[in-house]
Amino acid sequence: MTTAAAPVTAAVELLAAAAAAGSTVVLSGHVQPDADALGSTLALAEGLRRRGARVVATFPEPFVLPESLGWLPGADRLVHPGTVPADVDLFVGLDAASPGRLGRLAGLLESAGRSIVVDHHASNPGFGEVRVVHPHAAATVVLVADLLEGLGVELDEQLATCLYAGLAADTGSFRFGNTAPGTHELAARLLRTGIDHAAISQRLFDTAPFGWLGLLSAVTGRAVLEPDVGAGLVLTWSTAAEAREHGLAPDQLEALVDVVRATAEADVAAVLKGADDGSWVVSMRSRGATDLARVAIRLGGGGHRAAAGYSSALDREATIAQLRAELSR
Repeated sequence: MTTAAAPVTAAVELLAAAAAAGSTVVLSGHVQPDADALGSTLALAEGLRRRGARVVATFPEPFVLPESLGWLPGADRLVHPGTVPADVDLFVGLDAASPGRLGRLAGLLESAGRSIVVDHHASNPGFGEVRVVHPHAAATVVLVADLLEGLGVELDEQLATCLYAGLAADTGSFRFGNTAPGTHELAARLLRTGIDHAAISQRLFDTAPFGWLGLLSAVTGRAVLEPDVGAGLVLTWSTAAEAREHGLAPDQLEALVDVVRATAEADVAAVLKGADDGSWVVSMRSRGATDLARVAIRLGGGGHRAAAGYSSALDREATIAQLRAELSR
């Protein structure tokens, strides 16, 4: 195991007891789930089913599965959060940096008989009964792999596909600073199951509708470089409506920040993503000089030092002004 022993052992004991009793276990990743949140949820859900638990796997509303992740094994067994039973023996939150990231499902932290939180975000304040929170883990799937090992669930191609997707996504194909020796050791274990890692990476990083090119042209064309803001800022914006104009689902906006972050003259890259209700979600990436977790926490969000985000109810210009001010502190 790669994580601190005590929390993992406590979580394994609780999960094993729930499985042995045939208890109802609800698992949920965060709102608008990414590959790590979904991969973690689907892998642990399948492992618990194999141990005999009655599993309900879901994620918070809006319950729209990203097109880029619908192929993950077990995704077809995800259920709408509105159908989650009222009587829940155990709730497991995965990859959620705060209770708010669980939406209405956060209520299960109190109403369920027991609860476990599995997460790797540095900004996690500590919530839930049993907390498997390890900020140095490259991804939440790393922690799930430890839980599956503790449960005696052998990794196979189905489980490894879910885990590898989360690991590759959260490390940027092993390019980001969170990649450590243990990251590659886990990847090797997953590869030995026979997964098609090239196909997984192609689906995650190198597949998009033709409309993506038009959206990318528009969004990068309005990018602004502000070298005097903090250690340098490059920012741009888009909206769900603009994505739809290009024939794309709004979740396609998530990938924009990883294009903008290539700007050499700026330490921080930020992309504002506008929702239909007028609110904005700000995704940020740092090249190393700025602790974005601290910035995001001060603005009501969270994340890691090099990758973080938050939501804003202000209009676009006010949101940008607030970000500039925070980075200039």
